[in-house]
Formats: sequence, structure tokens, C-alpha cells
Amino acid sequence: MNLSALILASLGVGIVFGALLNGFAPVAIAPLDHYLLTPLGQAFLRLIQFVVVPIVFSSLILGLTRVRDASQVGRYILKLMATYVVTSGIAVCLGLAIATFLQPGSGMSGLSVGVVASVQERPSLIDWLISLIPVNPLQALSTGNLLQTIFSAALIGVGIQLAGEKAASFIALIESIYAIFEKVLSIILYTAPVGVFALISSVIATQGFGVIGRLLLYILGLFLAFSLMMALYVLILWALSAKPVKFFQSFFPTFSLGFGTASTNAVLPIALQNAEESYGMDEAIASFALPLGTALKRDGSAIFQGFNALFIAQIYHIPVTSDLLLAIALSTFLVSFSTAGVPGSGIIMMTTVLAAAGLPLEGVAIVAGVDRLIDGFKTILNITGNITNAIILSRWENGTTQQLDLAGTRLLD
Repeated sequence: MNLSALILASLGVGIVFGALLNGFAPVAIAPLDHYLLTPLGQAFLRLIQFVVVPIVFSSLILGLTRVRDASQVGRYILKLMATYVVTSGIAVCLGLAIATFLQPGSGMSGLSVGVVASVQERPSLIDWLISLIPVNPLQALSTGNLLQTIFSAALIGVGIQLAGEKAASFIALIESIYAIFEKVLSIILYTAPVGVFALISSVIATQGFGVIGRLLLYILGLFLAFSLMMALYVLILWALSAKPVKFFQSFFPTFSLGFGTASTNAVLPIALQNAEESYGMDEAIASFALPLGTALKRDGSAIFQGFNALFIAQIYHIPVTSDLLLAIALSTFLVSFSTAGVPGSGIIMMTTVLAAAGLPLEGVAIVAGVDRLIDGFKTILNITGNITNAIILSRWENGTTQQLDLAGTRLLD
């Protein structure tokens, strides 16, 4: 049995084990979760995070060294940001439209809101943009700040191009770092079945399925929105002749790991591996676009935040005016680009959207109980959006010539 099948099997076994614990051995949940499941899951996440920063840093620099000139880097960024804005805007509108149509919060009562959400003060948009520039690149690497790491790598990559032959020894060092951590990743991935089993078992055992019944329409609404956005990406892949079936087969290890860990950051190394080795994506574009998208592209979060805001407005019987919709849409759009790629970050960022729209922050506690159960699906959509936007960039850069050649061949035939 290959690693992908083992990860998928561990997901299924973990769900069954967690459900059995929740239903038949509730007394055993606390000690098992505290001493076994949570430590195993957290240890696995830490191992994955161990390779994320060095692989992002080295792959992005190597990707930039393969780009012909600095102007091409700027073109990549502009094209990616254009596709990010369009697809994220669609995701925001989709979340708001489904919540408006289904009205999942109308008439809802009797919910337990025992979970208290932590509210964190978020910086303003200007402060956030300034914070992307690191004071010390080594500090960005040591603290695992992915956005600052990407900024540092981009500047260093441009510097390498300008330095020319004098940077050859540094490029050799970066290539060695990438090769070393790629091998480290391949070792760590053998622990994935155990880590995924522990993570999903812990969630199901502690949360159970009872909360799903109380929030059934809410969960179905989110799944519907996620599915429609996923269908849009499948159509985009089909329109680009990007072989959707091969796409999902190639990135199956990435998706299964993403579902189990609920972390887009954690799957980046294996996503890069699948993109280049299994799917055959252009190496220069993959090593540039996927790290950038991991830090910025969050279609699942865009749907989640807008849907939740309207859900809470409906629960508290707050009239949904055009001004409220605009406030939710704008704050959701901006927040989706600054949500961390770690489990549970959506709940924390949700307080920003609610505060910006003037909605009750207490509403966060209502959905906190089911957040981890849907986090895996949200992560899969985030990953799909990131990779598909990288493919769009690849076709945008290289597809025109190929299509012209193909058209000429067909005319000759």
C-alpha cells in the first residue's frame, strides 16, 4: 500500500475510532486525548512545520533564479494577484449568496455556546502591509513568518540575478538546502498516517457528531458553497486543457494530508513535490507561485468568513442592509488574504470580520464547535485554489504559443 492510500486509510480509521470513543467510552476520551492523541498530532504538525520555511525559502529563490529577468518576476506577481482578486471575489460572493439563499441562522435556537473564542486585536490594513517587510530576514526565518520569508526570498532572488556569476556559490548552497530538506520531508511523510490518525481521532472524539445535528443547515450550506467553488475550478482546469482527472490524481497526497492536518502551510512541501514530479508543472512557476499562494490564497476562508457573518446576523435578527453586505464583503476579502494557514485560524480571523461589520463577537462561539470538523474541507479548497491559480499563470505565460502551434497543426491537418 502506497503512502497516499495509507494516509486515506488512517483518516477513515481515525474517524471510526474517534466516533467509537465518543459514543461508547466517553470516560476514556480526556486521558487518551491528553496523553496520546493530541501529543502525537502536535508532534506530527511540528515535524511538517520544521521543513516548511527552509523549503519555501530555498524553492522560491531557486524559482526566481530560473526566471529570465527581474521584470518577469514583477509580471508573475501582477498576473497572480489579478487571478487571486478575481477568484477570491467570486468565493466571497458565493459564500454570501448561499447564506442569503438558505438563511441557516433564521429561527435557530437552543445552541450551546460554551466555547469561548479568543479575540485578538488585528492591525490596520496599512500596518499589515508594512509588516510584510522584514527588519531582519533571519528573524523572519526563525519565527516562521511565511509572508516575510517570501518577501526576503524575493529580494534575495532579485539580488542574485543582478549579482550574476558572483552569486554562483550561494545558489549552490541554496540548492543543497532544498535537496536536504526535500529528503527530510520524505522521511517525515512516513509518520503522516500516525499523525493524521491522531489529529482526526482527537477532533471526532472530543467534538462528536451531535453538534452537526444542531447546525446541520449551516454545515450543508458551507459544503454547498465549497462544492460550487470547487466545481468552478474544475471547469477552469477543463477550459485550460489542464486534465482535471490527472490534477486530482497527482495532488491526491497533498489533499489527503491537507484534510487531515487542516493546514495549508503544512502541505506546501508535498504540494511542490506533486506539482513538479507527478503533475509536470513548470518548475520555475511552481516554485514561485505555490509558496506565494500558500501565504495569500484562501478561497475556503473567503467563503467561510462571509457565510459566517451573515449566519450570525440572522441568528441575532440583525437586518441585512446593503451597507452591512458591503462591510462584510470588503472585510472578508481582505481577511482572506491574511489568514494564517494553520488549524483554527479562521475562527480567530472571524472576529475581525464581525468587528468590521458591527456584528456581535459572541457569535464566534456558536460555530467554534464545528469549525475543526469542516476545517479539512476548507483546507482542500484553499489548496485547490492555490494550485489552479498557479496553473492559470503557467498557461498565461506559456499557453498562447502552444495554442497557436496547435491551431497551425490542425489547419495543416
